[in-house]
Amino acid sequence: MKKTSLISIGAVVAASALLLTGCSASGGGASARACVILPDTESSPRWEANDRPALESALKDAGYTTDIQNAGGDTAKYATIADQQLSKGCGVMVLVDLQGAGVTVAEKAKGQGIPVVAYDRPIKGADYYVSFDNEGVGAIEGQCIVDGLKAAGKDPATAVVVYMGGDATDGNAKMFHDGAVSVMEPAGIKPAVEPAGVWDGEKSATNFEQALTSLGGKVDAVWVANDTNAAGVITILDKNGLTVPVSGQDASPAGLANVLLGKQTCSVWKPASVEAAAASGVIISLLKGEKISTDMTTADGVPYIAVTPTKITADNVVDVVTAGDVTVKDLCAGDVAAACAKYGIK
Repeated sequence: MKKTSLISIGAVVAASALLLTGCSASGGGASARACVILPDTESSPRWEANDRPALESALKDAGYTTDIQNAGGDTAKYATIADQQLSKGCGVMVLVDLQGAGVTVAEKAKGQGIPVVAYDRPIKGADYYVSFDNEGVGAIEGQCIVDGLKAAGKDPATAVVVYMGGDATDGNAKMFHDGAVSVMEPAGIKPAVEPAGVWDGEKSATNFEQALTSLGGKVDAVWVANDTNAAGVITILDKNGLTVPVSGQDASPAGLANVLLGKQTCSVWKPASVEAAAASGVIISLLKGEKISTDMTTADGVPYIAVTPTKITADNVVDVVTAGDVTVKDLCAGDVAAACAKYGIK
């Protein structure tokens, strides 16, 4: 990734507001229609709970028609949705990649002269990529593992650390991994075991249990790429009576609950509203036929608009609640209620 600077959350919101203010569709039909394909509901709850409503609201408020559909983790369905959307006409195609399916759809769309925005996950050949600083996300996770080991009195250079990454077909997974390694490796950490990456909590639980067995039940920390996978890992740690540093991202209700309970060292907050605001600004400019300037590119040269993520520990979980990205009702149920009270979440 080539970059000279990151776009701050405040700057993105301000820029998007300027684009949205007074902006409306100048014409009807396909030219004023944004087609969006979300990947699934399994890798993260964010797609339906946060991204869909944020994108839909911003684009409709600006006077544009939206067609937002979810592929449900099925690459064949992803292709079918794309064909249906393209047959009806799209002014811009917005794709969250699913196991490489976005590449073929991007080629089809561009073949019809339709600009393509890769959203959250990179897609080769897209016109623009809008996401958070993914290596920065990984770096936050890696630092959580280093700090967690030191707090536990463990030497990172001799600690037994398992790496639980994301699906290798998702280009972001490598960036998360690279960012984490950029922090953990200088501290002396090397993976004791590194199963094949997935975006699936149940599979992560199975993979981690097998890894733990191969290590004779000994583990000092687990670098995990996201909260969903971390939840799977934590079920196995709980089963074995273990509490060790565990990372994650997405600031999901389950992830935040584990953070508050001391089972997960940190999460990384990537407000979907902020990412959607950045994407909406790009989408609206493209629908208006405007060019967009960026000072960053991905490794394969796609213009990259990135926003800065935020580290979340028990002390600032309340910020996610205050922002409205998770509700007290969803977070503070059952055994989490006491922890919420302890950290001023009410």
